[in-house]
Amino acid sequence: MHGAAMSENLKGSIYMILAMLGFGIEDAFFKSATGTGGVTAGMATVQFGLLAMTLYAAYAKVQGVPVWSRAYLRRGLLIRTGFEIVGRLFFALSLAYTPLSTTSAILQAAPLVVMLGAVVVLGERIGPRRWAAMALGFVGVLLIVRPSPSGIEPNAVFALLGMIGFAGRDLATRTAPATVHAAQLGVLGFAVVSMAGLVILFFEPGSPTLPAPGAALLLCGTAVAGVLGYTAMTFAMRTGEVGVVAPFRYSRLIVALILAYTLFGERPDAMTLFGAALIVGAGIFSLLRDGRAGAKRDSALHRQT
Repeated sequence: MHGAAMSENLKGSIYMILAMLGFGIEDAFFKSATGTGGVTAGMATVQFGLLAMTLYAAYAKVQGVPVWSRAYLRRGLLIRTGFEIVGRLFFALSLAYTPLSTTSAILQAAPLVVMLGAVVVLGERIGPRRWAAMALGFVGVLLIVRPSPSGIEPNAVFALLGMIGFAGRDLATRTAPATVHAAQLGVLGFAVVSMAGLVILFFEPGSPTLPAPGAALLLCGTAVAGVLGYTAMTFAMRTGEVGVVAPFRYSRLIVALILAYTLFGERPDAMTLFGAALIVGAGIFSLLRDGRAGAKRDSALHRQT
């Protein structure tokens, strides 16, 4: 029995690493597409969302699941959708205008913001060690964005707002209907990406133009990598123990740093790397503590029954 559990944990961890690899490649493709000058951030976001939504709609049909669900209009999913629009909008802008290493590092603070939101909004309780870990994680964010008396670098604000949007989405997911199939969540999620792109397009100067062939090809790669990453993430969270599998989400930062170095010539300075290490360390500690707390609750429940 113990060996079976270990096998499930190993499979879940591999799925999570593959998911983070997919997301890292997705980010690199998107940044490359918008960096060529062949497509604007708004049009790139619209095309990426439409392509990925089409792939997920096909997946839903194969699974025999309706593409449209009335559950999309329920309060929990509407709130989730609103936060995801904010997250996708500013994350796309951050990928287009901010170094990939900076964007990815700040994104890693999302689980810490979710934990804070769970305390404030859902009334969950956490111990002093996790409060300390959360504080260290936020110190890491400050080391990366480095606010000064004149304010924060405008492009870094994109990454911060994107991270807050994704954290709100994850928090709202806890109250979303459990009956919604993963394929339906994928369709909804990438429809939201297109909506975020339309918002960006509205504020971009000039008339919208279709992507150049090279940029369009890169966006096709973005969509495929995004769908594969999202699917692997779903498998990861349904395989093994969450407390064991979830910390591997931080492998996304390693993927991002490697891609940023090899593809874009980025060289994060020591303070950025130290800030990223604080965020990742705080996040892993919090997830492991949460996993132990869950195991204790399960153990207590078994003793009672």
